[in-house]
Amino acid sequence: MGRLFVLTLEGKIYSCKHCGTHLALCEDVVSKSFHCRHGKAYLFNKVANVTTGETEERMMMTGLHTVADIFCVKCGSIVGWKYETAHEKSQKYKEGKSVLERFKISGPDGSNYWTSHEAYVAGGSDADDV
Repeated sequence: MGRLFVLTLEGKIYSCKHCGTHLALCEDVVSKSFHCRHGKAYLFNKVANVTTGETEERMMMTGLHTVADIFCVKCGSIVGWKYETAHEKSQKYKEGKSVLERFKISGPDGSNYWTSHEAYVAGGSDADDV
């Protein structure tokens, strides 16, 4: 497989809750108002230590988007998705940005976000206000 290259981020970080790999910095959070199947999700300007899956069209709460799932480079866990294309003009700001599902990551203080059954959102995942 080859040697695994993992970046170590400096500052307040979000990391994979399964293996602790650094994924993003607090300063790169664009919005904490996103939602996914497991509850909250955060939109980031940039993320690190992820691999990108195949792109696909998904109907989300704010319309049709071309997205790709993103995976932790170390353990392979799905941690969120990346917006490749937003088909509606009002959603173009999402292009090139990534969403990390709060359920899949540890916060800067080491805390985990635990979901409840009430947090389940049927259908696509997306922001309802930014």
